Amino acid sequence: MLAIFDKSVAKYPEGLKTPAAEAGDVAMDGSLTDYFSSLNLGAVTLNFGSSGSMAYTTERQNPLLPRFFAVVDDIFCLFHGHIENIPLLKQQYGLSKNATEVSIVIEAYRTLRDRGPYPADQVVRDLHGKFAFVVYDSSSKAVFVAADADKGVPFFWGTNAEDSLILSDDTEIMKKGCGKSYAPFPKGCFFTSSGGLQSFEHPLSKVKPVPRVDSKGDVCGADYTVDAQAKKESGMPRVGSAANWSSNY
Repeated sequence: MLAIFDKSVAKYPEGLKTPAAEAGDVAMDGSLTDYFSSLNLGAVTLNFGSSGSMAYTTERQNPLLPRFFAVVDDIFCLFHGHIENIPLLKQQYGLSKNATEVSIVIEAYRTLRDRGPYPADQVVRDLHGKFAFVVYDSSSKAVFVAADADKGVPFFWGTNAEDSLILSDDTEIMKKGCGKSYAPFPKGCFFTSSGGLQSFEHPLSKVKPVPRVDSKGDVCGADYTVDAQAKKESGMPRVGSAANWSSNY
């Protein structure tokens, strides 16, 4: 799967791109989606204009960790992996017995956006399994991305020459689009357009970049780790029936 978002929609966090990192071979977003399609016969591409694009394929996938795509009310979702507690989540979100992982993620996002009964870190933490997903809400031009706490599926992010954010489960795509400025998406973390990168395992702590160094000793992007000494400022509502977290995700 592949997702590309303009910096006006999803500004990448500090440290992901470094001056020393080499740019990818493919500079333009459209060229990267074309390259993805050339590698994956039957790939589907969605263009969101200046905001970005998505592409996905069901070819060459692990049957135990499949890829899904769905769109509901202008909310687009790419999902890779498997959720173990589907029955509980269907009940929690009032979904039908036919609901799949991708429809659960869309409904979880929509509930968070519209009503905010839970904080975003709890929404992701409630998903038990091996997964990575990308949600794009075209109505508000918002991005919501997450990966499980155990790196259960391959998932990477980086930037290109235009400072667009690129996400994919394919290292060949990342090398082509980002050069050395790509890195594994941080385990146990989620990223939103409004809140940036956060840890759902340690929601009260900030996340800091740690420079990545390749075999030649060159700095090439960053990994991210929880900074236990740096706490977030309070200001979130308390958990309860009257709490509304929709403006805090």
